[in-house]
Amino acid sequence: MPATAQRLAIFQESVIREMTRLANQHQAINLAQGFPDFEPPTALLEALEQSARGSFHQYSITWGSARFRQALAAKINRFSGLAIDPDKHLVTTCGSTEAMMVAMMTACNPGDKVIVFSPFYENYAADAILSGAEPIYVALQPPDFGFDADELRRAFAQRPKAIVLCNPSNPCGKVFTREELLIILSLATEYDAFVITDEVYEHIVYAPHVHIPFATLPGAWERTLTCGSLSKTYSITGWRLGYVAATEQIIALARKVHDFLTVGAAAPLQEAAVTALNFADSYYAELIAEYTRKRDLFLGYLRQTGLPFTTPQGAYYTLVDISSLGFKSDRIAAEELTKSIGVTGVPGSSFFREPEHRYLRFHFAKKDETLHQAGALLVSKLSTLGR
Repeated sequence: MPATAQRLAIFQESVIREMTRLANQHQAINLAQGFPDFEPPTALLEALEQSARGSFHQYSITWGSARFRQALAAKINRFSGLAIDPDKHLVTTCGSTEAMMVAMMTACNPGDKVIVFSPFYENYAADAILSGAEPIYVALQPPDFGFDADELRRAFAQRPKAIVLCNPSNPCGKVFTREELLIILSLATEYDAFVITDEVYEHIVYAPHVHIPFATLPGAWERTLTCGSLSKTYSITGWRLGYVAATEQIIALARKVHDFLTVGAAAPLQEAAVTALNFADSYYAELIAEYTRKRDLFLGYLRQTGLPFTTPQGAYYTLVDISSLGFKSDRIAAEELTKSIGVTGVPGSSFFREPEHRYLRFHFAKKDETLHQAGALLVSKLSTLGR
């Protein structure tokens, strides 16, 4: 048979989804793949039922239904102050996964270079490679996951076409400060690079940290492709509704890429999601209060294990240092925890470019009962493994 595409040999399949399959196989508690086990808001479910009985079962406008884009533009304006024109500045995508791919293919040509902070969500390097671009990695330094400005400048000196910025960051929960964002913007401006941002956790930020949309920085709008999603904010990861926001010139091109990738996002889901986009400010206050409580609950159990862990500034992940347990690798540790304890995390090495094997990533977007069960298992059984 003919040889398949060589670029596919450069990266492996998603380790996150692989760990989910392992969790299912062993009926373990899945703290690997970041989706909730609780229902979306009741008002949103009621809107879904209504849209399912409506007339929204054929193709919507390729770049998103008018009502969805209007509601999304108003919501972005409410929280960022950006004057988003729903007809010029948005393209609706099949989740932020497609949004990132659309942004990458819009910004980059084959042979271009793209800066990616490490640790990183595993799709970023794959997106660059599938686009024919070459990732350049810049380390975020534990435990606070700040970056070295000189190292970042050296990366920009290689003349990349873009930098990928996940803020708040998956997997480390880093929320970038204004000073850090301004350093990134200054270098992107100096070297004339795009900034592709993944801001899907924008509403899950823990006090006193504050999320600053990159496109709101002075002079940033013209070079920023903001990728967002409804998945995490409204607990609807399976709906696959995302978007890219950018200048009219960029979006005109991004819509072409999106059209030929997926044609369009699901029409009835867009219609139902308008309800969520119109939620009052109180919804977002309750959301962060709930996730703050879940974070404290789960980290309380981790504290009892005696293992070091990161306290996330945003998103809903923590990295647990399992090096003292004596496993030969984090992959073996993740598999053993799944089989012997019944709790599944993700090997941290799948997020790092550096040879980093001491972490497992767990998420806490779960019901309290799930977190209590997982936490109790880790406290009672974790110390018996590995040694």
